[in-house]
Amino acid sequence: MNVSEFRKRGKEMVDYMANYLEGIEGRQVYPDVEPGYLRPLIPPTAPQEPDTYEDIISDIEKIIMPGVTHWHSPYFFAYFPTASSYPAMLADMLCGAIGCIGFSWAASPACTELETVMMDWLGKMLELPEAFLAGKSGEGGGVIQVVATLGTTTCCSFDNLLEVGPICNKGNLWLHIDAAYAGSAFICPEFRHLLNGVEFADSFNFNPHKWLLVNFDCSAMWVKKRTDLTGAFKLDPLYLKHSHESSGLITDYRHWQLPLGRRFRSLKMWFVFRIYGVKGLQAHIRKHVRLAHEFESLVLQDPRFEICAEVILGLVCFRLKGSNKLNEALLQRIGSAKKIHLVPCHLRDKFVLRFAICSRTVELAHVQLAWEHIRELASDLLRAEKE
Repeated sequence: MNVSEFRKRGKEMVDYMANYLEGIEGRQVYPDVEPGYLRPLIPPTAPQEPDTYEDIISDIEKIIMPGVTHWHSPYFFAYFPTASSYPAMLADMLCGAIGCIGFSWAASPACTELETVMMDWLGKMLELPEAFLAGKSGEGGGVIQVVATLGTTTCCSFDNLLEVGPICNKGNLWLHIDAAYAGSAFICPEFRHLLNGVEFADSFNFNPHKWLLVNFDCSAMWVKKRTDLTGAFKLDPLYLKHSHESSGLITDYRHWQLPLGRRFRSLKMWFVFRIYGVKGLQAHIRKHVRLAHEFESLVLQDPRFEICAEVILGLVCFRLKGSNKLNEALLQRIGSAKKIHLVPCHLRDKFVLRFAICSRTVELAHVQLAWEHIRELASDLLRAEKE
């Protein structure tokens, strides 16, 4: 593929992506395939001669899309959100084109410096204590990577940092806070209190790729003393050294992590933060929380159902009043119908259904349709149980 064809195919791919996302509501949210579906659809070996690009693109719809779970469908209510936005996708394209491996400042200065600044931007949005920020001369700092819990996966519950923190500090125990999903909500003043006690922590982590419109993967972690990381991970072969290394003015992120290389992920944050602004990101979070409470109110209006955990952010844990077997059967019917996608959890030995507001494009109408679908399936199930 030469540059002229790349220009042509790149424009076509953007159109394909835009059409996919624009029409995603019309696709079945969960695929109708069985394990091993794909192998018979493709040759057993790679082609000896090149395939045409047109053949590859046509195979996306014939082979790939039938096996895709559409995480960005407004009828996807499983797990937690995976963030997606047009500016982040554009930044990901640019990241792929630049293709740098940012293990040190010298390997690509912008890759390192933008990440440092973006982590400070995000830390200030969360109102993190100053000790976590790099600033111009601070001891702390943040790094984009994967890594007491704030917002558990099961039911979005929160540990009490104001109780746990002083105990850890008194006993000289390292306190790491994982707020993978919930952390994005802390940019909203009304949810910031859920992070109270972070001042006792040594490190703090959350995933902008879950709820802050920055595509996977982008997990943000801060430490109060970056030497706690660099002392453990420092890697200094001669071929990675550069003239600015001892200046004290630069960061080499290879010393902050196990992998040597890293992608230019901060471009995604920069694009998203500038296109949406803090107010736009807050509006996105608040919309999801509002829709979760709308779903909660619908559940509470039906005496056959119960809410199983406090609804704090965008997750509702609910179930039919009755046995675990009954709720397993309900989830099986929901899964078989494939109109919406949910996953379960166990809470205090109860089998519980999780309804997570996920898609960037989800609206109240989608939530209402999902609830009516659940109610109808529940009515059919309860009717069958009596017969």
